[in-house]
Amino acid sequence: MSVDAAAARAAAEAAPSWTPSRDAALARLAAFAPLSGPHYARTRNFDFGPARRDNVSMLSPWLRCRLLLEEEVLDAALRGAGLEGAEKFVQEVFWRGYFKGWLEHRPDVWRRYRREVTDLVAAMDRDGALRRRYENAVGGETGIDCFDAWSRELRDTGYLHNHARMWFASIWIFTLRLPWSLGADFFYRFLLDGDPASNTLSWRWVAGLHTRGKHYLARADNIRRYTEGRFYPAGRLDECAQPLEEEIAVEPRSMQLPKKEGGAIPAPAGLLVTEEDCMPEDEALAGVQPVAAAGLSCAALRSPLPVSAAAADFAQAAVSEGLKRIEAVYGLPCERIEPGLTEGPDVDAVRRWARAQGLSTVVTAFAPVGPAREFLDRLRERLTQDGVLLVERARRYDRVVWPHAPKGFFGLKKKIPAILQDLNLL
Repeated sequence: MSVDAAAARAAAEAAPSWTPSRDAALARLAAFAPLSGPHYARTRNFDFGPARRDNVSMLSPWLRCRLLLEEEVLDAALRGAGLEGAEKFVQEVFWRGYFKGWLEHRPDVWRRYRREVTDLVAAMDRDGALRRRYENAVGGETGIDCFDAWSRELRDTGYLHNHARMWFASIWIFTLRLPWSLGADFFYRFLLDGDPASNTLSWRWVAGLHTRGKHYLARADNIRRYTEGRFYPAGRLDECAQPLEEEIAVEPRSMQLPKKEGGAIPAPAGLLVTEEDCMPEDEALAGVQPVAAAGLSCAALRSPLPVSAAAADFAQAAVSEGLKRIEAVYGLPCERIEPGLTEGPDVDAVRRWARAQGLSTVVTAFAPVGPAREFLDRLRERLTQDGVLLVERARRYDRVVWPHAPKGFFGLKKKIPAILQDLNLL
C-alpha cells in the first residue's frame, strides 16, 4: 500500500462526525495532515460522495468557530509537505482569511445582502410562483439529480464538498434563475461551517458579482468528470448564461480592526465567548485576569428564516466547549446565555450578567462582519449606558492577513510566503 493510500485509509477511518470539541478537531487534523500535499492537489476537486471525503480536510466547522486555528492547520501542512508540496491546501486556508478581510473592507456588501434576503422572504409571501420554485430547490425536487442530491445532503449533514457548493450555486443562479441571495441564505442556515464572509462572497463570486464579469458556470461534462460519473446532467443546465450585474460598486474602506493589545484593562473584567472564537484563552485574554465568563451563540440571527437545528446546536456546543476550557484554565464561574428560538441571544441578559459580577470591563474576541458583530455593536451601546467597557481583542493572524485583502485574492496570494514568515511558520 502506498503512503498516500495508507494515509487516505487512516483519514477515512477518522472521518469526523464534527463533534464540536478541540480534541475532535485535532484528531481530524492529524488524520488529514499527511494528505495535505500532492494527494490533496490531485484529488481536491473530486466530489466522491458523502461516504468518501478523504480527499478534503473537512476541518471547516472547527475552523469556523476557532476550536482549531489557521496557524495550526498551516503549520501541520507545512511540516508535512513544505510550502511547495502543500501549496494548493495552503492557498485554500488563506481563501478564508481573504474573504473575511475583503468583507471587513466592505461591510456594506453584507448589509445589502441582509436587506435583500429580508425583502425576498417577504416577497415569497406575495409571490406564490417564486415560493414554489424556491421550495422545490431547497427541497431537492427540481428534477436535476445532482442538484437535488446536494440539496438533500446539505439538509441532512450540514456539509457539502466545496466543488459541489460551486456547482449548486451556479445551477441555482443560472439554470433555476433564483435570486443568489436566497441561495446564500439557504446555505448559511444549514452549513455547520456557515461563515458570513466565505458564504456570502463565494455566492457572489459564482454569480459574477465579486469579480465583476467573471462568473462560474456549472457544466455537465465537468460534473460527470469530478463526480466520477455519479451525475451527468446533460442538457439540463444553462451553460451559456451571462454573469449577473449590480448597479452599485462598493469601494474598499479602512478596516475597523483593533490594534495590537496594549494598555491596562479596567478591573474587574469578565470574558464573553461567542462562536466567532471558542478558544480565547491564548490571545483574547493576554494580560487579563478575568473574574467571570459567559458564552453565547448568534447562530439564530443568521437569517429571518429558521436556522437548522444542526447548525445552531453546533455553534452553541462550540461555545460551551470554549467555556469548559475557561473553567479548566481559570476556575471561573461560567454562565451560558441561551439563545431564543428565533431572536438570538438577549443583550440585556449579558448586561444582567455583567452587573451581577460587578464588572467594569467585558473582554471578547473581535467579531468580524456578521451577526455576532451586529450583536456586539448593540451590546456595546447598552453596556456603555451601564458604565461598563466592552474591549475586543483581534488575533494576530487576522491583523497580519486581512490588510492584504482589499481587492482580489491574487494580491494576497503573492504575499503568502511573507505572511507565513510574519506568522513564524516559515
